[in-house]
Amino acid sequence: MKYSLIIPVYNRPDEVSELLASIASQSFRDFEVLVVEDGSSVKCEDIVNQYAEKLDIKYLFKENGGPAMARNYAAERAEGEYLLILDSDTVLPEGYFEAIENYLAANAPDAFGGPDRGGDDFTPVQKAISYSMTSFFTTGGIRGGKRKITRFFPRSFNMGVRREVFAALGGFSAMRFGEDVDFSMRVVEAGYTTALIPDAWLFHKRRTDFRKFFRQVRNSGKARIALTRRHPGSLRLVHLFPLGFVVLSLILPFDVLYALLVFADSTIKNKSPKVGLLSVAAAYVQLWGYGIGFVAGLFEKEQANIDNDRFYR
Repeated sequence: MKYSLIIPVYNRPDEVSELLASIASQSFRDFEVLVVEDGSSVKCEDIVNQYAEKLDIKYLFKENGGPAMARNYAAERAEGEYLLILDSDTVLPEGYFEAIENYLAANAPDAFGGPDRGGDDFTPVQKAISYSMTSFFTTGGIRGGKRKITRFFPRSFNMGVRREVFAALGGFSAMRFGEDVDFSMRVVEAGYTTALIPDAWLFHKRRTDFRKFFRQVRNSGKARIALTRRHPGSLRLVHLFPLGFVVLSLILPFDVLYALLVFADSTIKNKSPKVGLLSVAAAYVQLWGYGIGFVAGLFEKEQANIDNDRFYR
C-alpha cells in the first residue's frame, strides 16, 4: 500500500464528513484512511461507517491526548509506505494524489507537504482568514506557497512522510501546539530531506470566527518561543515581524498604509471588497494575536496546557 491517510478529529463530525467525501471522489485509490477520534464527546463513527464500502477506512478511538498523540496512535497501526497527515477541516481537490505521485516519481524526499487555498464555498470570514494565513503581507510566504524556499518545514494540515522515517524519529512530540513544526525541524536535523510540492494543494477552512482565530495565532506565538528553546538558532527575522508590527503600530501611523495594501491585494485576489475589508481585520487579529503570544511565551517556562477546541485548528 502506498499511502496511509491519518486524520485526527475532536468533536467535528461535519468536517470529517466533507473531507471523507472529497477523499472518496479521488480517482487514485492506493491508500487507506485512519480516522482517530481523540476522546470526542460528539463522535464521527457513524459518518466513518458510511464510507466502509467506498474506502479502505478504519475508525480508531482513544482517550483524549491532543492531535499529536492521536497521529502517533494511528501511525502505529498504519500500513502505507507514506503517512499523509491531514487536518479534519481540509478538503482534497481532484488530482491531489496525482500531484504527489508525479513529484515522487522524479524525486525522493523523506517528508513533504503542500500549500492550502480558500474555496469558493468558504464564508467571507473563512476567505479572509485563509488570505491572512497565506498572504505575503502577513506570513511572508513561509507557509508553503512559495517555490523558492531554502528549507521547507511541512505542516500537519498537509504533510507526508515516509513511515520508517516517522518511526525512527518517534513521531510527534507531546507539544500542545507547534508540534508539527517541531517534527519537521527534527526531520531536517536528523539529515532527512524535505520538499514542497506546490501542486499538492488542498482547501483549508481553518477557524470560522475571529475570536477562535485569535486564540489559534496567540498559541502559535507562544509555540514559536517553545520551538526556539527546543531548536536553538531556528528563530528567523520573519518570526519577529508580528511583534514588530504591534510595537510600531502603537507609535507610528504606518499601519494605515499596511491596511490599504492588504485591502487592495485581498480584494483583487478574492474579487470582493467585503472579503478585502475582512482580510484587514484578519491580518490585524493574526499579527496582534501572534505578537501577544510571542511575548507571553517568553515568560512561560513550559508551553501552557491548551484546551482541545483551541489546538485542534
